[in-house]
Amino acid sequence: MAHPDRFLLAGVMGWPVMHSRSPMIHNYWFRQQGLAGTYVPLAIRPEGLAAALRALYPLGFSGCNLTIPHKQEAMKIVDAVDDAARRIGAISCVVVRPDGALIGSNNDAFGFIRNLKQGQPEWRADAGPAVVIGAGGGARAICYGLMQEGAKEIRLVNRGFERAKGIADEFGAAIKAYPWEERSDLMAGAALVVNTTSLGMVGQPALDLSLDKLPVGAVATDIVYIPLETPFLAAARQRGNRTVNGLGMLLHQGPLAWKAWFGIEPAVTDELRTLVEKSL
Repeated sequence: MAHPDRFLLAGVMGWPVMHSRSPMIHNYWFRQQGLAGTYVPLAIRPEGLAAALRALYPLGFSGCNLTIPHKQEAMKIVDAVDDAARRIGAISCVVVRPDGALIGSNNDAFGFIRNLKQGQPEWRADAGPAVVIGAGGGARAICYGLMQEGAKEIRLVNRGFERAKGIADEFGAAIKAYPWEERSDLMAGAALVVNTTSLGMVGQPALDLSLDKLPVGAVATDIVYIPLETPFLAAARQRGNRTVNGLGMLLHQGPLAWKAWFGIEPAVTDELRTLVEKSL
């Protein structure tokens, strides 16, 4: 789809947001597709989110991505939300329609599963219990994605138990919430462990988790991608577990957003992945 009549605009809203590699990824695609446009970081304080989202249409934006801490609050602001995002309870992408309406969707689950399958092609959701650490918007998307793939048991653990229990009660029988104190014991018999918190990110403390009970055949993955290998992933790799970092989850969400914004689905190339990895 050609867009010769206007300069294309999209961006990512977060607070903070300047660490995000999304602008690098999307501006690579603008160059790849030969389109006039740009993708910008939008540092939006929580109290300014509604005004910022409503400004997208008059400023000529096709849409935006959302990151921490806006994914759940934005649901209350947009005009409509697709079925998957409604079930997840958070949105990661906003499309601005020609009439100015804001439509929310969530590409996190797709990005997570695509990244996991690319990194570990033999992984299967029904291979055994999955442990999901955290109970924010990312955790909700990952639980949804795992359930869609056929996961039979998801052990959800969070520093605030009630938040985890709320997700378990809402999502159904496949998910059971556990108190934070039991997090290391939950590793026993697990086939997959996912960190969805910011622990281990640059500037944050490491995830406090013992992997002693984790089977050596289990896969460990993180949604953090700065650094590319978090202390959690390093500890898992050193004991012999297969690991998948969080960069691919970010990369694989992008084409879906582009398709919704611009009618084009660009490729996640090795060149793009290398470009982003070198910046980390």
